[in-house]
Parts: sequence; C-alpha cells; structure tokens
Amino acid sequence: MADFQVVVIGAGVGGLSAAAILASRGARVTVLERAEHLGGKVRREVVDGQSIDAGPTVVTMRAALAEVFREAGAAIDEHVTLTRLPLLARHFWRSGASLDLASDGEAAHQAVERFAGRAEAEALERFGAYAARIHELAREPFLERERPSLGALALRAAQYGPRAMLALDGHRTMATALKGFFRDARLRQLFGRFATYVGTSPYSAPATLNVISHVERQGVWSVEGGVARLVEALAAVAERHGAELRTGAHVARIDVSGGRARGVELASGERLAADAVLFNGDVAALTDGRLGADVRGAVARPGARSFSAVTLSMVASVHGVELDRHNVFFSSDDAGEFAALERGQMPTEPSIYICAQDRGGAAAPAPGAPERLFFILNAPPDGDRPSVSKGSAWSSRVLSQLQTSFGVSLDVKASVETTPGELAARFPSTGGALYGASSGGMTSSLSRMGARSKLAGLYLCGGSVHPGAGVPMAATSGRLAASAVLADRASTSRSRPTATRGGTWTS
Repeated sequence: MADFQVVVIGAGVGGLSAAAILASRGARVTVLERAEHLGGKVRREVVDGQSIDAGPTVVTMRAALAEVFREAGAAIDEHVTLTRLPLLARHFWRSGASLDLASDGEAAHQAVERFAGRAEAEALERFGAYAARIHELAREPFLERERPSLGALALRAAQYGPRAMLALDGHRTMATALKGFFRDARLRQLFGRFATYVGTSPYSAPATLNVISHVERQGVWSVEGGVARLVEALAAVAERHGAELRTGAHVARIDVSGGRARGVELASGERLAADAVLFNGDVAALTDGRLGADVRGAVARPGARSFSAVTLSMVASVHGVELDRHNVFFSSDDAGEFAALERGQMPTEPSIYICAQDRGGAAAPAPGAPERLFFILNAPPDGDRPSVSKGSAWSSRVLSQLQTSFGVSLDVKASVETTPGELAARFPSTGGALYGASSGGMTSSLSRMGARSKLAGLYLCGGSVHPGAGVPMAATSGRLAASAVLADRASTSRSRPTATRGGTWTS
C-alpha cells in the first residue's frame, strides 16, 4: 500500500474515519478541507469567550464509533472520554406538563406511568419491543452493508420468514405506527420527533425509523470537551499513521481520464494525483457539477432535501424551569409545524430544542449563573433562496415563545445565530439541509448512494450517503468507504500487479 495514493475531499467525520483507516493500512492519504477547521457539520461557536458545540451535541451507537477506531488500530477510550447520560431528554408542553425520559427501561416505564397512566406505560413496553425487532431485522442488511438492496431484504425475509418484511414497517408512516401504540397525543409527539434526527417529518417518514428510539435507549453519550474532541481524535489517529490533513484547501475539480478518477485540482491550480478519490460531501455537489462536469453522472441525483435549521449558540442565565442536558419545548400544533416545513415555510410556533451543555447527570451550573445553551429550530432547506435572513428577529421570537408558553425567561449575555443561508454557504448544493436527502417515503433508504460511485476510482462517504446522517452513521460510512477502497485495491493488485503512479504536481 505504500505506493497507493488516496485523496479525501472533505474532513467531516466520514472523511476522517476513512482517512484514519486507510492510513493505518499504509496508504498515502491526503485530506483536503475547504474550511479553516476540521469536522464538517461538527463545529464550535465561541460565544462570550466560551466554546459551544453548534452541531451534534452527543453521540449514540458507541460501538460503531469504537469499531472505526479499532479498524484504524486505535482504542476509542484512549482518545476520548464518553459519559453515558442517564436522561435522554426532558420534555415540556404548554399545559405545564413535563416528562423525563430515561434510558433505563424501568425508570422510563415509571415516568410514563406517572405522566400518562399505566396503559400508556404498557404501550411503551410494546413500542420498545417493536423498535428492537426493527433493529434486529435491519442491522445486517442496512447498517453492515455497503449499500442496502431489495435482494438483501429478500434474503433476510427468507431467513426470518415472510413476516419479517412487514415487521420492518416500511409500508406506513411513523405517525401512523405511533397511533397504534399510544393514545396520548403527547407521547406520539415525543416519539415522532425522532424523525427530525434525520431531517424529516413523522407524517411522511417510514415507520422503520421508529428504530431510532431503540438506538437512543441503548445509550446516549456526552463527549468530554465537546463532540469536536471526537473529530480531533480521528484526525490525530490519521496523522499518527502518516495522513496529511490540509485546511483551507478548496478542491475545484476531480480529474477524470480513461474512465476513472485520477486525482483533483485545487482552486489554487495545484493538482494531486490519486489512485482513489474519496468524496466526503453532499452528493448534490457532484450532480450540480461543483467538482467538474466529468463527475456529474457519477452519482444518482438525490431526492428532496432534508430539513435545515435555525440555530442559536448562547450564553445566558435561565429562570423559571430546571433544564437537563437535552430539553424539548413542544409546539401546540404538531401536525401544523411539520406541514409548514414541508411547504417550505418556517412554522409560526416551532418546537424548540435546547442543549444545556453545562448540564447532564450530576453536573449543573449554580442557580442563576450564566450557562452555555444551544438552540435548534427546524427550518426549510431553502438557504440558496433563504426565507429566513440573518437578524430576522427569530432570536427574540424564540425567547418570547419560551416566556409566554412555558414560563421560561433568559438573561442573555451573548448569542450567535446561524441560518439556512449560512449553512448553505458552508455546505454547497445543500440549501442548508443538514441530513442529505429526505428520509421520507418507503424506499428512501434504498435510494442513497453507497460507498462506490458509478465512476471507477471515486468513492463516497458522509451523511448524504448510506447509512445516513448523524455522527455514528457518518463514521460508519467512512469505514464502509475505506473497506471498498481496500477491496478494490486488492482486486486490482491481483489482476494487475503494477502500481498506479501517484504523486503531487503543480500547474
């Protein structure tokens, strides 16, 4: 592998995971990141001198992340400190009701029984078993394959019986399935919100995505120092194995000749030859021709975009309610909120997510002390023609809604707002969509590209490809891409023992 050159475009979690694995196998890896920082959508904002996670705030699927480190010859515990959170989230409704949902099954059962009665607590148990069954059936054909297929599902059905396909529950929506379990509309709203974790609506997402609740129950971990520490750890592992990581390196074009990707050309005019090019960005950038006309047809055109967001990174004192690490203040019109988003409009009364980053478990700031807060409001992915502009008074509207609907007041020291337009500028061709294409519809999971593009030598990873968005999924996509590169390299070496010439040159 010492003569095998790999160029990775984009230093998100997927690209860094692939880079670390490939470098550990001896490949010469160069990672090119257009921004001045690593991490992609894992980012920080500095507000009032304090660092705030302004992307993912926790991680799930610890085993998937540990597997990436293991594949790269490292142990995750030697690089990052992960702490399992006892509470998944604290939920609030305008009626004054609130519910703490714990990861522990018995604690969750008792909390729901106090909140909505014994029948709903028993429904929670049935729902948990249903979601666990989906996970059991979907894990191998979806998460452990380079790309899911109807053939893999058919094989799974043959193994488990014909009812297995129905048990995956892809034929109805999340919202419809939840009605079959919970009579309490608040619980349907709570579990339906998991659809937003992949940027879609529970009224259009396949019920298969109810599996997300099972994944959460298996554990949610905070990262000491913030999720960006995980990015730093992956980068350190890659560099330890000899990978070169370059920021401020804008790739203008992927070089193609002889029917395969041969390298890249930077905006500066510099060219890097490569035996394999790995694209860690939204596949829409390829179909839009942002990496050159020669790679437009290398991927299938993605479908409708997933949601974007308006975010607020804030240092403030909180009064009127006791926050936990994760907090959701629900809209009083759940269906109306998602209907507005799917029409491309901001809801008039959005649900508000707040991550109180100085809290979790035993940790909490002193009463009335300023603390770090991160707000997310779902927004339409229209950042290339933004309906929400910077300074559009969304901050004051959110604070007013918290005060009038939930009795929460904040003394704000400083805040930074991010809009879909700014996200669109950072992530080209997305319109600010944070999760690739929408996961709505029965076949959405089958329509995502896998690690191999249609062009030889060009590989894909990141949240816009299989297995989807989120830190562990993006890391898994990087692992799958690295495996595809290595498998193709081994196949080529057996059939043609001479190495492809690599290197760097400038024009």
